[in-house]
Amino acid sequence: MDSSPEQPPVERMAQLSPPRQWLVLLALSLLFAGALEVAALPAALLIGPMLAAILAGTNGATVRVPRPLFGSAQAVVGCLVAASISADIFPVFYKEWPLFLGAVIATVAASSLLGWLISRWRILPGTTAVWGSSPGAATAMVLMAGAFGADQRLVAFMQYLRVIFVSMTAALIARMWVDTSGIEAPAIVWFPAIEWIAFAAMLAVALVGGLLGRLCRLPSPFFLGTFIFGTIVHLGFGVEMQLPQWLLAVSYALIGWSIGLNFTRPILRHATRALPQIIGSIVALIAFCGGMAFVISRMLGIDPLTAYLATSPGGMDSVAIIAAAAQNVDISFVMALQSARFLVVLLVGPSVARLVARSIKE
Repeated sequence: MDSSPEQPPVERMAQLSPPRQWLVLLALSLLFAGALEVAALPAALLIGPMLAAILAGTNGATVRVPRPLFGSAQAVVGCLVAASISADIFPVFYKEWPLFLGAVIATVAASSLLGWLISRWRILPGTTAVWGSSPGAATAMVLMAGAFGADQRLVAFMQYLRVIFVSMTAALIARMWVDTSGIEAPAIVWFPAIEWIAFAAMLAVALVGGLLGRLCRLPSPFFLGTFIFGTIVHLGFGVEMQLPQWLLAVSYALIGWSIGLNFTRPILRHATRALPQIIGSIVALIAFCGGMAFVISRMLGIDPLTAYLATSPGGMDSVAIIAAAAQNVDISFVMALQSARFLVVLLVGPSVARLVARSIKE
């Protein structure tokens, strides 16, 4: 009689050859990303491939994104973040800096407290909840979280769930003041004419920034190195960088696949069990920012919708589209506060996460 232990059944995706696994993953990614785009949900080009990779990973997929490609995708996102920072925000920030600083500190403190509670109650492990609760800079937080010991998969789960909730809430709130039903996002030009100088500048910033990040031994070196170097080049020397939509789509897909393929069924079950608490923390942060917007509006006489959109914790692209739809909204104020919080979260996020982690261990 054979006494050897029964072998677990081979998962469905593991039965396929690697090329076929990639084809299935690509087809699912296109399907999910297209469905999210049709539903007008934010970050569809990243969330769609990530969902496809989670489905593949939990069904035994063995393929993985090569590290050089993942690093290159991070460098492209670093260029995107650096190029999105406009010098126009600084005069507005200078004029209202006490308000901006107070709002940013309050939002970061509230999100850190929520993350600390989730970690303290052992709902999610370690600093994962702290990184996942960071307001804004979702992709940046996910990329840096792994370098600081957090579970990148659960951080992504929290961050992109928050992006969807915040964007949908902002759209619903906006409809109380203005009809945005006829306002659509600008049409996507997938293959624009290449501006060779700007495109070459982007490639050079990605290459040099990534190498500097490695030499300086930065956490998440390809992203942070490129972001820091790109910001200096962009703001300090006025260098423009072109990031075609097709390149961003490929980079988002590579990042989404890298995260999603590492999901296992136990990790997915753990994330699902924590879903009520995660949603509760998101709703609490949205309510806190809404209360702060109410106070700002009453104290300073700012338009309520302007105050709400400015303090909305994330979904910057969606907030910009909604703000552009309303005639009475001060777009410069909204984007200045959003950008200020974005920069502060990028700069102090790692330090806050480490501080909270030490307090949890104590």
